[in-house]
Amino acid sequence: MKFVRIILAVPALFLLAHECRADNPFAAPGAKRPNILMLFADDLTFRTPGVKTPNLDRLAARGVSFPRASIQGGLSGAVCVTSRATLMTGRYLWQCGKNGDCTRDGQTLYPLWGQVLGDAGYRTYAVGKWHNGAKTLQASFQTTRPVVLGGMLESTSTTGPAYHRPAPGNPWTADDPKWNGHWKKSDGAIAHSSELWADAAVRDMADTTKGDRPFFVYVAFHAPHDPRQAPRHYLDMYLPASLTLPPNLLPRHPFDLGEFQSRDEILAPYPRTEAVVRTHLQEYDAIISHLDAQIGRVLDALDRSGKAGNTIVVFSADNGLAVGQHGLFGKQSLYDHSIRVPLIIAGPGVPKGEKRAALTYLPSLFATTCEMAGVPVPATVQFPSLVPLLTGAKDRLHDDLYAAYIDRQRMARIDRWKLILTPAAGVVQLFDIESDPWEMHNAAVDPINDAVIDDLYARLTRWMKITGDPFPVTTLTATLAAYRKSR
Repeated sequence: MKFVRIILAVPALFLLAHECRADNPFAAPGAKRPNILMLFADDLTFRTPGVKTPNLDRLAARGVSFPRASIQGGLSGAVCVTSRATLMTGRYLWQCGKNGDCTRDGQTLYPLWGQVLGDAGYRTYAVGKWHNGAKTLQASFQTTRPVVLGGMLESTSTTGPAYHRPAPGNPWTADDPKWNGHWKKSDGAIAHSSELWADAAVRDMADTTKGDRPFFVYVAFHAPHDPRQAPRHYLDMYLPASLTLPPNLLPRHPFDLGEFQSRDEILAPYPRTEAVVRTHLQEYDAIISHLDAQIGRVLDALDRSGKAGNTIVVFSADNGLAVGQHGLFGKQSLYDHSIRVPLIIAGPGVPKGEKRAALTYLPSLFATTCEMAGVPVPATVQFPSLVPLLTGAKDRLHDDLYAAYIDRQRMARIDRWKLILTPAAGVVQLFDIESDPWEMHNAAVDPINDAVIDDLYARLTRWMKITGDPFPVTTLTATLAAYRKSR
């Protein structure tokens, strides 16, 4: 696959196979390069209290977790498109365009994650969801089986918007295959999408025993994206009355984010009552536990393959989800529930059962896995490798983080504080994440915090310049000035 002109200046060594040193600390003794297994969830927020995930727990016990991992936002309501584009390219939010296919005139714009590893001698497989265009998929992976192009697995309904519920007369149930969605026909039977993608990954694990080339297996589950469906056994694990409600539950978001009638938000009726949220939390928690069981099957297959001791396993998700928090149900905002994601890295050379509190970005996985594999990182990659955090060489890579959601919100945060501006609503929000982790109390109302706001605002505008954010800074400045005047 050729690149468009912008890429022609990239040194050829970035695109060729690379023999890494024999003493690679992230490979098994005697091995030159580790295998890489990427397990990727869809719409899985970083904080899911009470959800049973024994297989992810055992993975975390084998590796390092990054509890403050974040995405950089979204360029459309389909936040996952942008998130996956930044992951596959290692590029900032604004670099691949709204459609996120990373192509122009039929050519890929940048070296892609799977493509770079493939050119370095890896056998590359993709399984499950792909939301960044067929040409990018073809350029990224040598083998794709099976892959579903597009954002979600549509459910059917007899009562208006699919599974808008709970609502009078809506018979939709999460465990009934007749509603389609995650329930797919396969070999004459009905199976959940997570089971099918795990089946394919298990087959790939078996294929890895053939030959000496290392593998990169990318398994992108559709779960727990809605329709949040799971077998009855998993639903019964989470009886609605027993669930812990988020403390930031609201009947409706206090100001207009431009999303009140978007697809994600009309999955449930207004107002967001405790009963409404419990219904959706039951289904969200159930599909997460079901996903965890399928991840366990993949990890078990890796163990059986004899390759586990030389495999870097990564788990993460494309974005978070609100499910009632702040009166929202989707991910079209810059609250932590929407932009923070789980992230675990385990394998040879990785400390066991540790956490890194540093502010990190999901798209750093491109550079991270290349460094762990001894493959040169393309010059086009902008997010830094997490290896210095893994090894303890550094305790931070970023002093601050930035995120954006289309033309509606901008955010900057440091360890303690987080600033969100929503210009169309004229709202400025400041959260003390240390004392207010659920983002319930707007500290911007108190002028005593103006110095903090000014500091974060300067960081925000610096990031906007670095990333090429096209939003007018003058509009943000006017929003901040008007908010202060109105307090």
